[in-house]
Amino acid sequence: MMMSDKDIEEYHNIGKAIKHSEKYTYVDATRHEDHGTRLYDVNGSRLPSVTTILGATKNQEFLKEWKAKVGEQEAERIKNLSSKRGTSMHKFLEHYVLGTGYDDLTGLGQEAKSMAEKVIEIGLAPVEEYYGSEVTLYYPGLYAGSTDLVCLHNGAEAVVDFKQANRPKKKEWIEDYYMQIAAYAMAHDYVYKSQIRQGVIMVCTPDLYYQEFRITDHELRTWKHKFLKRLDMYHELMFDEKERTTPMKEEDFK
Repeated sequence: MMMSDKDIEEYHNIGKAIKHSEKYTYVDATRHEDHGTRLYDVNGSRLPSVTTILGATKNQEFLKEWKAKVGEQEAERIKNLSSKRGTSMHKFLEHYVLGTGYDDLTGLGQEAKSMAEKVIEIGLAPVEEYYGSEVTLYYPGLYAGSTDLVCLHNGAEAVVDFKQANRPKKKEWIEDYYMQIAAYAMAHDYVYKSQIRQGVIMVCTPDLYYQEFRITDHELRTWKHKFLKRLDMYHELMFDEKERTTPMKEEDFK
């Protein structure tokens, strides 16, 4: 069977760095951890991270049940391993996008490398050019966060997030991922007057099972609204906490 011109072109592009476009100029921001809350310092104002907002307003029932089932210690071990593996996979992917060399010869590093290669092979194949890697995005006065990639994906501008998973995901399990990516798209559009058309979540498991979840246009709008509801919940929680921690004054009793 003859390879088509497109197949040949794709074959030659494997392993090549993705073309960088300077269409958008992204801000630098510093990250702070404050009692488990991640804050971003952007242009002099401190904003809560998207993951902090979603974490604080999440229904914790499923997590509690899982911890009760596997035990506190095992839950902690799995969490730490997943976190390290995810960080390593992200590092490989970031270096691939930037076209810089990187390797990690530890067992965990090599496992993460195979996962990153699977994401590159399938997930990044439709990416024609990228605007930013590990980009800080912020919505002035509301929130900030860091997304893995902003790029042109199958002809449409997209926000991309890479995720590692211990087992395959179902759509209903990853609603927070959708809200996260919708929040980034909304921030990008607001600050850069862009029109991000899609969010792409690229997931890989240690046994190299690749999944992709894509939201576009109308569905992306729906997830933006859902995120804004969670943002409201977060502000209410923060307000309540402030109220509770303010010592009562004598005149409050009169």
